[in-house]
Amino acid sequence: MRLKILELLEKNSRLATKDIAIMLGVPQDEVEKEIKEMEKEQVICGYNTLINWDKTNKDLVTALIEVKVTPQRGEGFDKIAERIYRFDEVKAVYLMSGGFDLTVIVEGKTLKDVALFVSQKLATLDSVLSTSTHFVLKKYKDHGIPFEEIKKDERMVVSP
Repeated sequence: MRLKILELLEKNSRLATKDIAIMLGVPQDEVEKEIKEMEKEQVICGYNTLINWDKTNKDLVTALIEVKVTPQRGEGFDKIAERIYRFDEVKAVYLMSGGFDLTVIVEGKTLKDVALFVSQKLATLDSVLSTSTHFVLKKYKDHGIPFEEIKKDERMVVSP
């Protein structure tokens, strides 16, 4: 039942416990109890609203930064990852396999704000060896939700 509740909440965190109970065919108090337990255990870490900022008048730049670091003795990557995710500009940090160690997702008002964050805060950390910044030009889908349907070309095909 837990996984089914999580799958429903992941798709729509505004679902009422009454509706979840109906969908799963279980009593509402059972659903409420499971959700409270999962919140307490930090299986459910929060409830967020996914916003397409491109459709608002708020300027926002998103960047994906590849970071190579030196792991800390006895703590691995955890200590440096924690230090990085504490910055307000940082929206996500992931430990990666491959050519770099951490992926850091950053948001700022302008390209310059993001560049200053990288050069003055991120790159200056002792364990950081190098960074490579990639700016997001357009979001097509985020957290499983498409932002815009790609319009199909409806022109008539003409061949010679």
